Amino acid sequence: MLPKFWGSNSRVKILLVEDKDSLRLMLSTALKKAGYTVDEAADGNIAAEKIRKQPYHLVLTDLRLPTLSGLEILKIQKDIDTTIPVLIMTAFGTIEEAVQAMKEGAFDFVPKPVDISHLFLLVERALEQRRLMLENTLLKEEVQRTYGIPKIIGDSAAIQTVSREIQRVAPTDATVLLTGESGTGKEVFSRAIHQLSPRRDKSFVTVNCAAIPQTLIENELFGHEKGSYTGAFTRKIGKFELADQGTMFLDEIGELHMSVQAKVLRVIEEQSFERIGGLETIRINTRVVAATNRNLQDQVGKKEFREDLFFRLSVFPIHIPPLRERMSDVRLLAQFFVEKFAKELHRQGLHLSPEAARALEEYSWPGNVRELQNTIERAVILSDGKAVRPEDLNFAFEQRKRSDDFVHFLDMSGSLSDVAGRATRAAEKVKIKQALELSNWNKTVAAEMLAVSYKTLLNKVKEFELE
Repeated sequence: MLPKFWGSNSRVKILLVEDKDSLRLMLSTALKKAGYTVDEAADGNIAAEKIRKQPYHLVLTDLRLPTLSGLEILKIQKDIDTTIPVLIMTAFGTIEEAVQAMKEGAFDFVPKPVDISHLFLLVERALEQRRLMLENTLLKEEVQRTYGIPKIIGDSAAIQTVSREIQRVAPTDATVLLTGESGTGKEVFSRAIHQLSPRRDKSFVTVNCAAIPQTLIENELFGHEKGSYTGAFTRKIGKFELADQGTMFLDEIGELHMSVQAKVLRVIEEQSFERIGGLETIRINTRVVAATNRNLQDQVGKKEFREDLFFRLSVFPIHIPPLRERMSDVRLLAQFFVEKFAKELHRQGLHLSPEAARALEEYSWPGNVRELQNTIERAVILSDGKAVRPEDLNFAFEQRKRSDDFVHFLDMSGSLSDVAGRATRAAEKVKIKQALELSNWNKTVAAEMLAVSYKTLLNKVKEFELE
């Protein structure tokens, strides 16, 4: 009896550890017939060496072995990667030892003589548990913050064009490049692509390339092996591996260092990579959706972005228009956000007044949909009646106040160059403070709104003493 998913098992690599040649041959043949890839070891030392050199999806080991025991193999595997399930094979007389092994982390034990159907069942269960453990890792990192198809609000011609393009490309495996200003909702559209694709039941993994220091981004994307550098005490699974069978969303990909761009290109083209410090080639099946608020063609011209990666990402480019180019959607979006935040704050019956709606439509929204969302959230908190009023919005007053303060207090002494220099610094400070306030002082979001790197923003915040 073959396992029910036997046709898709070829990517699953199992280490089989058994000192009896006849039993090892029988088990290896059965597992290979079921579609699994099997690596064999005849004693504990050989098994330990293999485990240290390459990753496996599952280890199936006898309890009693020459040299190292199955229990010692279990400890070695769990020390390297706790997510890898270990099945212990044991004869009747050593059942108590097998139970002890389970207490120390083994997934289950397989009684001898081995029933192949029962073995297949345990293998399936163990692999499913590992899949769930990896998904739990993603949930802990909040990479799956929403479920279902993200709500795309708007009836403007611009947004309807984007929606049609997403519906056309989503069912394919084509790489998609989302372009547009910060705050236009590129992650929402990337999630829509994932949820409308055949991969919707698999992982959607997000990496913000601007929010992670360049010294750490390679480790975040590809992971590392135990001992690959000082402090690498265990194996780390990278985001590309976690996105296997699903979708990887690379936000602000224009911030990637050229050396990392080369490795990302290889993953897209070959669907394979090696962990830092690893020799084993990891093979995946991952769709890539990327986003940027930069002009990547300009960066290619400046030798700041690889031309080959740019063309590979641009298989299906989609431009997300800024909110000022879809002003007919402002009222719909505002009403949606009012209902959303009113529900969260238990403000039943709260609605957007016509006067507030008109005020919103008269504003230019430099921070796009994100600024509108933050404005409405603040307005819902401030409102004390049944309707959100213009005075609850506060954005126009704050904008005028900042402009008046800027002109009134600017030092006009010295040469034109001196005044221009002071004006530039003052404008930078005002703009950065505005972005920090609109993002609720989330520096990652503020950096996106300002179209600068996270490091640049941190330096400016320190320079202007804005903390």
